[in-house]
Amino acid sequence: MKDGGNDFQSWLLGELLLASLLGASLALFLTHPVLQTQYDLPSLRLVLQTTMSLAGMLVAVLAAVRFSVEGRRVDLLLASGFFVTSLSAGVFAIGPQLGGQQVHPAEGWSALLGGMLGTALIAAAPLVRGRSKYRDWAIANAVAAAGMVLFIAWALLRATGAALPSLNVLDAVSKPFYLTGTLALQAFIALVAVIGWAERFRRRGDDLAQWLALGFTLMLFAALQLVFQPVLASRYVSQGDFLRMLSYSLILVGAWRAIRFAEFGRAVAEERARVAREIHDGLAQYLFAVSTHASMIENGAPLEEAVPRLKEAALLAMQEARFAILALSSASGTAPFDSALRRYVEILTADGELEVELEVDTSIRLAPDEQIEIFRIVQEGLANVRKHANATRADVTIGQRQFGERYVTISDDGEGFEGDDSRVGQGLKNMRARAESIEGGFSLRSTPGHGTRLEVLLRA
Repeated sequence: MKDGGNDFQSWLLGELLLASLLGASLALFLTHPVLQTQYDLPSLRLVLQTTMSLAGMLVAVLAAVRFSVEGRRVDLLLASGFFVTSLSAGVFAIGPQLGGQQVHPAEGWSALLGGMLGTALIAAAPLVRGRSKYRDWAIANAVAAAGMVLFIAWALLRATGAALPSLNVLDAVSKPFYLTGTLALQAFIALVAVIGWAERFRRRGDDLAQWLALGFTLMLFAALQLVFQPVLASRYVSQGDFLRMLSYSLILVGAWRAIRFAEFGRAVAEERARVAREIHDGLAQYLFAVSTHASMIENGAPLEEAVPRLKEAALLAMQEARFAILALSSASGTAPFDSALRRYVEILTADGELEVELEVDTSIRLAPDEQIEIFRIVQEGLANVRKHANATRADVTIGQRQFGERYVTISDDGEGFEGDDSRVGQGLKNMRARAESIEGGFSLRSTPGHGTRLEVLLRA
């Protein structure tokens, strides 16, 4: 909590400095109108509008991806807000210009209202909590509802015809009061977004929130400039346009960082769940066996029978514990995996009933998830050989062919089988499922009287 407070204080200091600089610049422009420069560069303005629309759409996509990962309502509103803002700008402001037409008042006002609606959704996002139960169509439904509202508004504005005032105001004095009020409301929504995202960053330490608060600080002062200077909607480029462009750049950086953290968090959660399954399926079973044999000794079972079984169960439990530790490790390479697998083979062949030749190419690099699943596949495969194949020898090879193709093979000299033998049916299903979990291919070839060979091709 202390570190989070320090982070917020550092961010707040930077935010105050930024707001002071922007406020001083705005005051300078207001007191010296000659500095309020507008450049008649319609092509540049179109490029800036298109770039900002695409950037907003990309932010929406990134927020939607994080929503699909975590299901938080804040990301639902965030993605919907940026989608609405970008779509309204693209349809009403950019589209007509790309078609070689002028932006009529109805389209100009629709783009302005669409931007305000989208910003309002973004400003409301930090105020909501919890997760959504319905993820599949939530964003699409929200965007469709907002699009319907915008379409109705555009149709009503279009119906007013010539009575609708233009947004191309040549000077601040002649600006209608309702236009000034609309622009002031736009600035107020941006201010709400700044406060909301800043509070979320203070309360939760959300990395994305600080970038959104900074971005909307720039948007706030860009909106304030429109309140106090002429509005030239379709041709001129002003300082506010560059502020908005910088704002989208900051927000895009924050959204990219957020989605990377979300993917990392999902990977960590999946890895923890997988390790929990491994401990439950492996170590817990052997510890139960140790407890059972210890209870048998306590109840007077013959020591010459119970002690060897207890010792074997303890050795297997130690092996499983080592592999659980391996499952928690993120280091690549095959050295821990190699030693763990060889130790397992030693325990398996200690009674002399089966000879196993293990060959591991130490130059191969295996990911942690591959190490775990390959170990389980070899474990399951050799267990099948001992129980069902009536074999005296098995060969396990983990190697690499030309062009970097990595593979695992298990072959035996047993009696083999024809078709899907029910004795090994469940074991084969388990091995196939484990191979699929690491994006590997699985194949099996068996001939009665000539043994069995299975192969797993690892992902590239």
